[in-house]
Amino acid sequence: MAECTTGSGSMTIGLDLGDEYTQCCVLDENGRVVEQGRIRTTPEALKSRFGSMPRTRIALEAGVHSAWSSRLLGECGHEVIVANPRKLRLIYKNDQKDDEVDAENLARVARLDPQLLYPIQHRSVQTQQDLAVLRARDEMVQARTQLINHIRGAVKSMGGRIPKMSAEVFGSKAAGSVPEALKPALGALLSAIQLLTKQIRQQDQWVQQRAKEGYPQSAALRQVPGVGPLTSVAYVLTLEDPKRFASSRRVGAYLGLRPKRATSGASDPQLRISKAGDGLLRRLLVGSAHYILGPFGPDTDLRRWGQKIAQRGGKNAKKRAVVAVSRKLAVLLHRLWMTQEKYDPQRNSKRKKPGAVAEVLGSPLGCRGGLAGGIAEPKLTEEKSV
Repeated sequence: MAECTTGSGSMTIGLDLGDEYTQCCVLDENGRVVEQGRIRTTPEALKSRFGSMPRTRIALEAGVHSAWSSRLLGECGHEVIVANPRKLRLIYKNDQKDDEVDAENLARVARLDPQLLYPIQHRSVQTQQDLAVLRARDEMVQARTQLINHIRGAVKSMGGRIPKMSAEVFGSKAAGSVPEALKPALGALLSAIQLLTKQIRQQDQWVQQRAKEGYPQSAALRQVPGVGPLTSVAYVLTLEDPKRFASSRRVGAYLGLRPKRATSGASDPQLRISKAGDGLLRRLLVGSAHYILGPFGPDTDLRRWGQKIAQRGGKNAKKRAVVAVSRKLAVLLHRLWMTQEKYDPQRNSKRKKPGAVAEVLGSPLGCRGGLAGGIAEPKLTEEKSV
């Protein structure tokens, strides 16, 4: 297959990024294919091909290699459009899908109207690096949970039972409840759990330090009960720029906490949430919602609102309440981030009392009231089970 070459003129280029090779399609100003081929998916190869050519519109799909490649092409002076693959039905639903066709379709849509690609903006290098630490921590927490579940199941199969204990002490205290016959098999797993716990604690210290030094704006988010350093830093890193949202209400949909819709005529079925956006932050917000609605959550307007939803009954009333509180919490955190005001957990309750309206006028979050009751910040360890 011929290598992709480019020339000057008014062109549009579509790139289908692969793990080893990138398929390239070049359209001229009349929409005719003038070049097709492939190049290696490396910084050196992309810079060699596109570094010296005039400014050109280049479209590519969001994926593993799209972050660094879009930054590189942008530094070369090109107009780079990163398409949202969830919205590009022309590609993911094509019954004749291959790399050449995908690259050509990207180029053609970008030539006609880039907005049809629902372009996204990748995070900065520093944000991507810090977010990688949180994702690594999350993987370690999940691995530890799987090992603990395996050990508990293996012990039960031999007629034993390990007492309830936190994951932080499981590796050191569970050994006494493991039968002698299983110690050769499970001893290495207990050691692995202890090592994971040590690494997770180090990551927790990094998160706390980074929250204070690198992201001081996250302190406003931690005013909300149930939101600790991990959730606040993950929220700031995931959204990166709060001004990208015209309204705080759009954050819930961005994080996949909005129900899907399939309305047609008189039919309007109740569907599950879309689960779009970042899965890690969505799970952290759900964990915070569980704390808010749980037995240790303080009395707040958010808790009362969620409890009313749970009291409506139904098969999944509690689950719907948790999701609803998570969505409302995402909106609240964005508002706190934008305004950096003090959070009043019972602002709405105060407004309902006679003569209390004047106390909260001029502040969307009741900043004059301050933090009612001096709510303490939850410990980071409360978020580890998320």
